Amino acid sequence: MRQPVYFVLTIGVFFLLTGAVFGNAPARSTTSPSIAPAAAAPSDTGSIKEQIPNEYKKKYQQWKEEFLSTDIGKAQWEFYSKHRNFTLTIAMSKDNENGAGSGRYKWNDAGELVQATITLGSKIDEGYPSSVYYPVMNALEPYQKSNLISGTVLAAAKIAHEFGHVMKIATTPENLYHLQLRLVPIYNKIFLSNGYNVNDPRLVEMAKQMGGNPVEVWEDREYWGEANAMLYLRDRVARERFHCKLFNRIKRSVEEYAKPYEDRFAEIAKSQGVVYSCSWK
Repeated sequence: MRQPVYFVLTIGVFFLLTGAVFGNAPARSTTSPSIAPAAAAPSDTGSIKEQIPNEYKKKYQQWKEEFLSTDIGKAQWEFYSKHRNFTLTIAMSKDNENGAGSGRYKWNDAGELVQATITLGSKIDEGYPSSVYYPVMNALEPYQKSNLISGTVLAAAKIAHEFGHVMKIATTPENLYHLQLRLVPIYNKIFLSNGYNVNDPRLVEMAKQMGGNPVEVWEDREYWGEANAMLYLRDRVARERFHCKLFNRIKRSVEEYAKPYEDRFAEIAKSQGVVYSCSWK
């Protein structure tokens, strides 16, 4: 387990407060994102409620248009905008300005996810998270510095990452989600008091109930977010000369830091006839 004390502590905060947050490093904030008050009435697109203050609407529209310029972005947006039984709120936050988060999940009595909120930082077109947990978004950095892509592409990738979180939570049973919320702080407390012994029978049993220890559960969610960001990039850079180099960079990070999750990225790289044999074989 990498850096267990730091990550278990931050992940406990992560689950309890936000459901999913990233910035330039994994979940450092100890407070929920505060939504900036809208200066104008929210814009509603079907079942997507856009609560964007006037001062951010221009840049938000650019990020949104970039996301929708790809087939996958357009398909996911249309799916949620036409979903009668689900409301997705997209808001802007002045906290964690380079990051984003998803949360405020709500299920109905049938156990179906019916509400979620994606909160975008006001400067998500800047700031690259670590390659350890964010191999896709991190891989974009040298291409923006070389002016091959703009910060708008980075922002759209962060939006795609959060859509990935919402889709993952939609397939997570409500009772499991709330069980994880309840057990993570208990796990952390025992872990910090037993000499950091992950083989403690109490921790082993809790990890079994949660579907993994807190770091493993968090990693799985983040890499699903990154897989969706990769779907966006697959469409976005398919015709760019640097697409092989970009996907090889992602591949190296995945192999180094996310080997257990490599298959989900490899399948995307090989999907829909896109010529990414230069990246994944």
